[in-house]
Amino acid sequence: MKYFLLLWLCISYFFSGQVQAFTQAEMAEFAKNTELKFAVKSNFTSATVPKGQVELILSNKSSQSLSAGEGNWVLYFHAIRKQEAVEQQGLILSHVQGDLHSLTPGKKFKGLKPGEQLRLTFSPSSSMVSYSDWMPRAFMTAKGLKPEIFANTDTEDFSRFVEPYTRAEQLQRFNNPAPDLYPIATSQSRFVLNQQQLSAFEKPEQLSIVPSPQQISYQRGQTKLTADWVIYHSGRLTSEASYLQQQLKQITGLALALTTKKPADNQPVIAVGLVDAKEQAEGYQLVIHDEQIALSGNDNAGAFYAVQSLLALLPVEGERTVLPNLTIKDWPRFGWRGLHYDMARNFHGKAVTLRMIDQLARYKLNKLHLHLTEDEGWRIEIPGLPELTQIGAKRCFDLSERNCLLTQLGTGPFPSGNGNGYYSTADFIEILKYAAVRHIEIIPEIDMPGHARAAVKAMQARYLTLKEQGKDAEATQYLLSDPLDQSNYITVQNYTDNSINVCLPSTYAFVDKVIYELQQMYRQAGLKLSTFHMGGDETGAGSWTASPACQQLIATPDNAVAGVADLKPYFVAKVAKLAANRQLTLGGWEDGLMYDAKNPFNRQQFANDKVYANVWDNIWEWGVADRAYRLANAGYQVVLSHGTHLYFDHPYEAHPEERGYYWASRFTDVAKVFGYMPDDLYANADKTREGKVIDDLETLLGKELPALEKPENILGIQGQIWTETIRTPQQLEQMLYPRLLALAERAWHKADWESAEPNTESRQQDWQRFGWTLTQKELPRLAEAGVALYLPPPGAVLQDGLLLANSAWPGLVVEYSEDQGQSWLPYSEAVKVRSNLLLRTKAKNGATSRVTKLD
Repeated sequence: MKYFLLLWLCISYFFSGQVQAFTQAEMAEFAKNTELKFAVKSNFTSATVPKGQVELILSNKSSQSLSAGEGNWVLYFHAIRKQEAVEQQGLILSHVQGDLHSLTPGKKFKGLKPGEQLRLTFSPSSSMVSYSDWMPRAFMTAKGLKPEIFANTDTEDFSRFVEPYTRAEQLQRFNNPAPDLYPIATSQSRFVLNQQQLSAFEKPEQLSIVPSPQQISYQRGQTKLTADWVIYHSGRLTSEASYLQQQLKQITGLALALTTKKPADNQPVIAVGLVDAKEQAEGYQLVIHDEQIALSGNDNAGAFYAVQSLLALLPVEGERTVLPNLTIKDWPRFGWRGLHYDMARNFHGKAVTLRMIDQLARYKLNKLHLHLTEDEGWRIEIPGLPELTQIGAKRCFDLSERNCLLTQLGTGPFPSGNGNGYYSTADFIEILKYAAVRHIEIIPEIDMPGHARAAVKAMQARYLTLKEQGKDAEATQYLLSDPLDQSNYITVQNYTDNSINVCLPSTYAFVDKVIYELQQMYRQAGLKLSTFHMGGDETGAGSWTASPACQQLIATPDNAVAGVADLKPYFVAKVAKLAANRQLTLGGWEDGLMYDAKNPFNRQQFANDKVYANVWDNIWEWGVADRAYRLANAGYQVVLSHGTHLYFDHPYEAHPEERGYYWASRFTDVAKVFGYMPDDLYANADKTREGKVIDDLETLLGKELPALEKPENILGIQGQIWTETIRTPQQLEQMLYPRLLALAERAWHKADWESAEPNTESRQQDWQRFGWTLTQKELPRLAEAGVALYLPPPGAVLQDGLLLANSAWPGLVVEYSEDQGQSWLPYSEAVKVRSNLLLRTKAKNGATSRVTKLD
């Protein structure tokens, strides 16, 4: 059992022979003044250098020495890429779990005196081209002392602990067996690209609504709201009318009265009502004419979206009560328009969740898929199982993991580190109610059987505590791990102990307990839980292969488990039955519902009326991008969640300063999200991971691509924000906004240019219209709501001493500085400048992009 191995490591660590005995003050002074930095030497490989190389640089600027030979101190650091175990200069590098690594002094260690520097070379599991691949808060521990964080790493400023990437072998992901074809963004490359994208830009006569209505026609004249207006509504729409009243007060300062009594004919009125429409759920009509505004929904949700369109028409500056006369007839493209939010990797708090819900509602998105549990954290209070949050929601330095999870993702050694926390039951009920008012369904995900380390360790600690109290039966009631399991595996995220044991009856008692408590929270919120998402993705290959409990299950006749390969479908079927008993739809990630890359589980084995899959893995050259159609054709409902276009944890551009992963797409900018075509998935195949242009996907793969036979099973689309590299609310929102708006556009509105061979010119014109609306109206609205924004850095070139500059989105201001950022000047036309320039873009609300140099 891996717990006992960790316990042994902990004991041996604390009782190893002491060579150097730091006092707390001495270790604190060493960590405060010694600089620990990371550097990428090269991602390139050759016959003589078969693996990429990175460096850890320790510069002792303190007054303390590290003594030669073995010692009782250990240095820990976080890195997303698993570093290969090695002994170098007498320091032994070990991988602990996940992103946590340790350096321990051995007999050959020569020590480190004040003024000396130590450079250690490691080999990562894959390339590292983003600063965010490194994590903050490296720390040092010693027997009997509390950990000390290296001060220069206790920050979100990568420049303080990551050496700059400047050379090709640092900036490019690989050179073998083929070169990395994605160029790194520069001011010159941005300038050329921006010129191409905006060459035909013409300022539209009207600012659009995001997402675009299906039908809109403008009439002459304007309508002005005043305090004399009233909001007349049917009783069924009290919630929607009250929301409109509150929003108008906040935006315009007008406090309009609500009434359910028909006003006089000469009374200026906003009428919020329903029409008898059996089709086009969530559709609406909006008519603005002189002193009458009529909002008619096909249902309550439709009326709410009519309210959102009315609010979107209000100006963002100047006279904010003037509206254009117009008629809108509108309905959604898809019934499922969602966002997946992972707060399990790093928890960001209730406030940012509520603010997120506000923006989802503003842009007519109606599903919020909450990824509540992960290897790195359990983020929702479950009555009766306090260990899930007491231990599973908290990361710190505790090798035994009896008090907290092992620190991960740059949290550092203390429970006060960022990323820790959870929703209390009261918090979650508040979130449910808040979302319901805004016509958003909250879909809870409890990820299992893989990605479940937080739950496994929390229940393991519960088991040990109750065993120590002599409560053996109670101890095993919700145990998720087989104490005798000797299975060996390692997951994509470098865990060796994160799989729930699917052969234990206590596993299913745990699942049912959690579903029950979630159901109770929905009931307390006045709602009904309709969907349970069980995750199911990326279970470590090799899980359960050496579990006595599973061997016993396999040996038991007539249970449909003939071998290890049957265990995963066995688990899913059992969880599906638990959900079906509670009349719940079952959701899962695509690979959680498949035997292998091509074959879904038999849909008929699940008792649920509906089972849906989030289809995410569409790396084109891997040949699995047809899974959405395979699953839909097999009877599953499908939510398109594709990594290449809809993963908002990826960088906005190919540049080391851009945060995020890059496994699915080297970058995903707003234009790429905007250009996603959900009705023809294969038409989205643009480039391979290495950057080769895909002209014909079928030819690339050398096989026939299955067609979609059951289009009715495609429910809609969903964006994903995963948070391994996202530790703060500001980082979270900058990764989301404004990509979320492009997602909303495609989920609600099908553009005319969408086809197997989209009209590039028409698409470009539509993108320019969208970009203009973004900069002139939507970014100021988001900023007014307190949302942190991302802006693209500008493009610029220097020609004959003249600065030429532009922005990726029409309407952004480009600013330049000749005094290293002390003052900024707006750019409007070619201007004589010095070559040592800094540049940035600026939005109307004052938000700015990251600062970039004129290359």
